[in-house]
Amino acid sequence: MPLRTQKHASGETTSSYDHDKHGKGYPVIVFSHGMASSRTDYTQYCAELAARGYIVAAIEHRDGSGPGSVVQAKGQADRNVFHRDIKELQSAKELDTPALKKAQLDFRQAEIEETVRVLREINAGSGDMVFKNNPRTEGSDLDQWTGCLNVEEMTVGGHSYGATGALQTLRGGPSTALPFKGAIILDPGKSSGPLNDDVRVPILIVHSNSWSKKHSIFYGQPHFEVVRELAQNVLKRGHAAWFATSLGTTHPSVTDAPLIEPMLLSWTTGAKIDVREGVEQYVKVSEQFLRFQRTGEKTGLLKLPITHPQYQDDERSTELKEKMPEEYRKCWQVHMAPH
Repeated sequence: MPLRTQKHASGETTSSYDHDKHGKGYPVIVFSHGMASSRTDYTQYCAELAARGYIVAAIEHRDGSGPGSVVQAKGQADRNVFHRDIKELQSAKELDTPALKKAQLDFRQAEIEETVRVLREINAGSGDMVFKNNPRTEGSDLDQWTGCLNVEEMTVGGHSYGATGALQTLRGGPSTALPFKGAIILDPGKSSGPLNDDVRVPILIVHSNSWSKKHSIFYGQPHFEVVRELAQNVLKRGHAAWFATSLGTTHPSVTDAPLIEPMLLSWTTGAKIDVREGVEQYVKVSEQFLRFQRTGEKTGLLKLPITHPQYQDDERSTELKEKMPEEYRKCWQVHMAPH
């Protein structure tokens, strides 16, 4: 598979995708943000993947789960969409919290489908029309992306609420509207509705340390067990699946927040890993998974067998950790792998 090698500030050398030689276009990731977040809260993570040769379409959802978004349409006044609690809705008497979550996830899926549609239009040569119809006047060079995107083998990704939504888009798929051939699932939500386990594509699930460590009951079962069983079911269907914990991290570690306020976030969340190293670990394993989708080759963390069938606190996992290659002992536990 044709790749371009580049060296990053961290000293790490990685290979990025060369779409000109491959012929299918740049690989595309559609990324969905978490509750009370926005598309700009994952700039470092998304930009690192973009620097490695991936097109990342980060959506800003307008389902009332974000802190705020401005909806713009030509010929119409701007409309502000702020975070909405069920108590603030006029239909609160007829709508309970599970119904609200379902409505929001359905709305998010519709926005993901629309993102796929627009990406296909750009790839098909209608980038200039997409630009002309954009009320934000962004994308003046979209016409140059004709034929440059691999829009038939996309990857869907998400964090927290976005991870729950990403899983939902995989139900019954891949489909024409949602041609996702793989998924990157980061801290799938504990309070954002049931997790769809009808997954028939390769999947990478990464828990933060705080997400694995805290025992949370999720629809009558420990959340950790639900997630591990989800990965196991994907394996049973004949697709590759990984489930791992990124040690030292907390739920916000993949976002930009710790990079902006490292001391405050470490103090309030209990994160032990260096904030830049935390994001870098997420980027590394995501890129390894994306590479696996293209080549079928398992590299880095993906080469490891199951190292920890259950999550273990550091002080109780010395023996298991000693069996791992030294470069992964400090940062990872692998709970499910296709071996």
